[in-house]
Amino acid sequence: MSEEQIGALQERSGRKPEGAGAVAGAGVDDESLPRIPETLSILPVRGFVVFPGTIVPLNVQRPASIKLLDETLPLTKVVGLLTQRDETKEDPEPQDLYHVGTAALVLKLLRQGDDHVVVLAQGLRRFSIRKIAATHPFLRAEIDLPKSVSPPATKEWEATFRNLRDSAAKLLELTAETPEQARAMVLSIDDPEQLADFLAPNLNVSVGQKQAILEELDVEKRVRAVQTSISAQLEIAQIQQKLQKDVQSQFSDAQRRAYLRSQIKAIQHELGETEAGSEEQMQQLRTRLEEAKPPAEVLAQAERELKRLDFIPAASPEYSVIVSYVETIADLPWSKFSEDNLDLDQAQQILDRDHYDLEKVKKRLIEYLAVRKLNPKGHGPIMCFLGPPGVGKTSLGQSIADALGRKFARISLGGMRDEAEIRGHRRTYIGSMPGRIIQELRRAGTRNPVFMLDEIDKIGADFRGDPASALLEVLDPWQNHAFVDRYLDVPFDLSQVIFIATANYIDGVPEPMRDRMEVISLPGYTEREKLEIAKKYLVRRQLEENGLKPEQCEWQEDAFRRLINDYTHEAGVRELERQIAAICRGVAAQIARGKRERVTITPELAAEMLGPARYVRETKLKTSKPGVVTGLAYTPAGGEVLHIEATRYPGKGNVTLT
Repeated sequence: MSEEQIGALQERSGRKPEGAGAVAGAGVDDESLPRIPETLSILPVRGFVVFPGTIVPLNVQRPASIKLLDETLPLTKVVGLLTQRDETKEDPEPQDLYHVGTAALVLKLLRQGDDHVVVLAQGLRRFSIRKIAATHPFLRAEIDLPKSVSPPATKEWEATFRNLRDSAAKLLELTAETPEQARAMVLSIDDPEQLADFLAPNLNVSVGQKQAILEELDVEKRVRAVQTSISAQLEIAQIQQKLQKDVQSQFSDAQRRAYLRSQIKAIQHELGETEAGSEEQMQQLRTRLEEAKPPAEVLAQAERELKRLDFIPAASPEYSVIVSYVETIADLPWSKFSEDNLDLDQAQQILDRDHYDLEKVKKRLIEYLAVRKLNPKGHGPIMCFLGPPGVGKTSLGQSIADALGRKFARISLGGMRDEAEIRGHRRTYIGSMPGRIIQELRRAGTRNPVFMLDEIDKIGADFRGDPASALLEVLDPWQNHAFVDRYLDVPFDLSQVIFIATANYIDGVPEPMRDRMEVISLPGYTEREKLEIAKKYLVRRQLEENGLKPEQCEWQEDAFRRLINDYTHEAGVRELERQIAAICRGVAAQIARGKRERVTITPELAAEMLGPARYVRETKLKTSKPGVVTGLAYTPAGGEVLHIEATRYPGKGNVTLT
């Protein structure tokens, strides 16, 4: 409430407003008000509502409004003030303005340039638009001056009026920025209509609600509307005062920052609110939780953590820990599944496309699909591919996922020694996170991916625990439906996941874990199998990677045999593919230099490009002299023939220790 408004109240109480004697024109007479013309020049205002009896400063910058003042004020000091419905419009039309406004007396006018005028105006009386008289160069309208309807003088009405006056006086007393004489002035008002109009501009309500109060001709309804807003503001002011007193006891000069935080927390606790950014973040988290559709137990746990955020400052480290925890829960695929491809013929085609032979594995997978088709609720198999390096164990897992139409997740267990890598870290410290199982499921985005546990025979154990023992719960079909990660501290269902483990040696797999898996051996490839794999898969892949077309680099079958026998010694085909890649790079270099347009790879050309043979095969038994015998040996690369020769020569009888 400003000094000008207090002065306006004094003028309405008996003093004649400055400039009133200059008002002229035919109109409706009222002994207490200047004469108001029947046709008014309409000055649009935006962002506020002017009430009778109030004095307001107006910043006029629109060319049409400045022209209105220039042409109207020499004739009459009274203009009509109408509030815009949309304050963003620069040139409002009649339909953009409310139909009820306030006739105002221009008290002062100060020019601050050609395009800026400051006007001090005093609200006189309500008016309503009867008819638009002109729209150019500015809006003029014929008006009516409606009269307010006051209720009969009863004790109840008197009590309502006094309640409003006392509430307003008390609110002014609690408001620090109010002038000292404002409270006494409000208490001196004896007219309910005048008091309501005097208080309405200061209400903490929207422009639309103030306009509704201006348009209300029933004084009793107007007073009650103002009373409702005053009571709400008074309640908030009293709560603020109470909170300030509660927190003040904790205040000291050395604790100013702590005081401010305590005040914010106290206000949030009293009003049940949080900071705008935090509230928006929590709303987003709640929305994500609803979309994730976790079980009721998990949702309740997440809600408990979110409620804790109401009492934790956003700058606190614990705040970010809780937010990360809830985000992890919201990101997990609690209800998202991949639709299984149960077409057995199509699955067989995908497996045959990516891998040669391996009939035992393919047969087992087709059997799983058949069982899944007949019993959709059955548990997923837990298979362990056992075999030497390079036989396709890892790539077979990806092919199985493609055949089933599922997502593929993989973790390497080689060298893992910390049990927390499987079970997760407790949320005791900043930076804790869930275990690798939950992390990969979060990335996969579904509850039923094909999950590969690579190099399961190379898990270690030390003072941090035994990861292999932690995997027992994961790999047990009767327990993994309620797997509890220490970070989440709530159960997650792993029963729909197809777990596939890989190992090079079965001896490295603990017996309890081996008992939970179906071990499928993938022995090394024979020469014939390597030949077929090279022709159907390896060459095609290397031609594509090196930018060659099949007609630019043709292979003879004997060239493959030369590579297999003289340049590789392995159970798988990794080294074979590296040798093929070396030849393809050499061919690509020749074609890029323009030396050749196409190359046919013969055994001789392969030997020329790769150099001397690295391995010599024993083609016949060398038993032509005494002292030489043959033996057989087993290696990961296959069987070997050994030639053992004993030699006798005279010695000196000395024993040498090395």
